[in-house]
Amino acid sequence: MSQDSSVAVLADRLRAEVSRLQPGERLPSSRVLVRRHQVSPVTVSRALGQLVAEGLVVTRPGSGAFVAEDAPSRTAPGGRDAAVAADMSWQAVALGDRAVQSDDLSRLLMPAPEGAIALSGGYMHPTLQPLRGLATAAARAARRPDAWDVPPPGGIPELRAWFARTAGGAGRSGVVSPSDVLITSGGQHALTTVLRALLPPGSPLLVESPTYPGVLAIARAGRLHPVPVPMDDDGVRPDMLAEAFEMTGARAFYTQPAFHNPTGAVLSPARHAGVIEAARAAGAFVIEDDFARHLAIDPTPPPLVLGDGEGRVVHIASPTKATASSLRVAAVIARGPVAERIRSTQLVENFFPARPLQETLLELVSSPGWQRHLRALRTELRARRDAVRSAFARELPKLRANRPAGGPHLWVRLPDGTDDVALAEAALRAGVLVSAGRVFFPAEPPAPHLRISYGAAASAAELTEGVRRLAAVIRSGSF
Repeated sequence: MSQDSSVAVLADRLRAEVSRLQPGERLPSSRVLVRRHQVSPVTVSRALGQLVAEGLVVTRPGSGAFVAEDAPSRTAPGGRDAAVAADMSWQAVALGDRAVQSDDLSRLLMPAPEGAIALSGGYMHPTLQPLRGLATAAARAARRPDAWDVPPPGGIPELRAWFARTAGGAGRSGVVSPSDVLITSGGQHALTTVLRALLPPGSPLLVESPTYPGVLAIARAGRLHPVPVPMDDDGVRPDMLAEAFEMTGARAFYTQPAFHNPTGAVLSPARHAGVIEAARAAGAFVIEDDFARHLAIDPTPPPLVLGDGEGRVVHIASPTKATASSLRVAAVIARGPVAERIRSTQLVENFFPARPLQETLLELVSSPGWQRHLRALRTELRARRDAVRSAFARELPKLRANRPAGGPHLWVRLPDGTDDVALAEAALRAGVLVSAGRVFFPAEPPAPHLRISYGAAASAAELTEGVRRLAAVIRSGSF
């Protein structure tokens, strides 16, 4: 049974249970529901979340779930369930055949259930976030007289200048100007805007294989066709990229050259020119997602955009990973007619990013504490990476775990024939949340993998315990 169908079945059972209880009565604990219905803690959490959204249940941290005092009627006349009585089948015809699939992203954004250790997720644990600095920055930003006004076109000038500097433009060839920068509402919004601006529905989009599931979801929702391009430890292979451009006629290639998600690979400097040349020969754009540059552990090559003098690279930068998940501010760096196309697309779809968030980010990165935070984050990420790799070497010595130069993820090769999805589900039942590698591939995966995140857990000790639990599941073969 799939995760989604398990959630639906459990939600139906819980609705029936709620209908037998009085307002204010407590539902069985999550632990009891897991045991009684033979499902994972995540399934219980998602099913209860559905009932909360329907107004049937309220949750109280530390106390459990309770029947809502003002719950809407749970039965229709004659005793039939009200949700069943309403016939909404007409919507299937009205909505047509275009589906938006978000399941893979939902799983990656899902918090670890109570008692489980998070070895999955792309955002830093709160202990790694500059929460005090953010609170100070937000308070100062809110006090500005124009904090709630419409921001200037393209974003606050000082923030655009900061993104231009952090892209490494000063003193290098291919200098990035603040006028090249467009502020957006986070990296995911930037990707959506760029893809919509560059490619019409039905177009191919070349992507690294594996790649970030978020770009696959955006592409498919926009009726684009992701085409995989192989990569190795040094990033995408320029020879295979050139061949993919020639075979498909694609006009865009999406890449994460620094601390690639999920593999952690860094595109070697020797391949930078090859990637640009492959795009030049095809008359195509390179969409550079520089999402993790602030998570560098070791020195990292400059971004592709600095070696581009033709406006071929569309660069996306975001400090969200190094700050907090809800600081949804990013930037697109583009030059030439494509820049105007992207600006116009954002204006039509979203007007502009919220000015208070722009002001907050500007206050944060302009403060003396910003560089101190980045140094502390780099030190902690190094310690966590080394701790989780040591745990794998000790507990699972036959598995290959890479050593990324930055970012929050390890990429672990599993033995041939392993069902990585089943393993991830079994690991969750054992109290550790990991990501199956399959969701990161735009087509059939060539081998099974797990993505292990070392930034989401509370400590190095918790990471070690998470690997120990995972190892116990693998050794038991109970998946």
